[in-house]
Amino acid sequence: MRFAWPAALLALAIIPLLIAAYLWAQRRRRPRAIQHSNVALVRAALGSRKRSWTRHLPLVAILLGLASLAVGAARPTSQMQVPKNRTSIIVALDVSRSMCSIDVDPNRLTAAKKALQEFVDAQDPQTRIGLIAFAGYAEMVAPPSTDRDQLRATLDALPTGRGTAIGAAILRSVDAIASINPQVAPIGPDEVPNPPQEQQFPLPAPNLDKISPPTADPVADVVVLLTDGANTRGVLPMDAAAAAAKRGIRVFPIGFGTTNPTRMACTADQLGSDAYAEGGPYGSGNMAQFLLVDEPTLEGVAKATGASYSPARSGAELAQALGDVPKETILTTQKLELSPAFAALGAMLLLLGVVIASRQRVFP
Repeated sequence: MRFAWPAALLALAIIPLLIAAYLWAQRRRRPRAIQHSNVALVRAALGSRKRSWTRHLPLVAILLGLASLAVGAARPTSQMQVPKNRTSIIVALDVSRSMCSIDVDPNRLTAAKKALQEFVDAQDPQTRIGLIAFAGYAEMVAPPSTDRDQLRATLDALPTGRGTAIGAAILRSVDAIASINPQVAPIGPDEVPNPPQEQQFPLPAPNLDKISPPTADPVADVVVLLTDGANTRGVLPMDAAAAAAKRGIRVFPIGFGTTNPTRMACTADQLGSDAYAEGGPYGSGNMAQFLLVDEPTLEGVAKATGASYSPARSGAELAQALGDVPKETILTTQKLELSPAFAALGAMLLLLGVVIASRQRVFP
């Protein structure tokens, strides 16, 4: 325990002075011996009251109260391990048209929504969850909050669109975390390289052996990136992953779908009105669609951010991958101010001393 104003502790010097004054007063009040012919009569007049240690309780309570107030005035602080931030989870969900593939029953998007609904229900009620939907570009459709009803309704109503902007989804997820965590900076306007005019499809596989784990301490908040394809437009995923890694944000990619996709069958609600097809804040590009997961890129994103990649070929495997997302709360050392507690304790002890003294009729 440390003190911001240690000079205030000099007030503790009054304690021994009060004790000395009390002992002096007790000695002066000590009754003198008198002679009387009938001792029994004197005892009867005095009654059965006995002098005991309890008569000192008022002084003890008052002295302890003054000591507590003096310590509180010195503004004591303590270094304690406290939760740095209750874990927040940002779910970035691919809603590209390929999510209508029926290689996962009844189709990928329906199975993904069902698994995510169960994932949301399994989280601590105080865990904030946000939702990013991405196809041609990424949009935060549900800001991080504990409002589960609103999140479920938003998730259930998501339509599909054209394109797959994985890099933009990562950047938008970083901004979502920055909106609730003051220790995380939002994405700067020139922080991420502009996407190439013509992207190569599929993207060149990153060399995993040359990807170094992040050096920044991880924050409690994480991103769950669920996609069934490859980046077709906008910021490159590895560039976006570098921005997340610099902030200590872990991105857990999940590649959803089989290696033998069949035809696509969207419901009327899933077709929507191509709300995400016209490009967005992080750029747009080729309209090519992919039905297969770009696993090398997702593995690179995971390694660059200090996370792990999980493939999911079915709804059951997707539920298992979501269940493996870490839920730990990272602890940090925080300085806590203890003076209010000492002040409250001192006031209570002073009041207790006065009450005890009045009941013992110490005061004339």
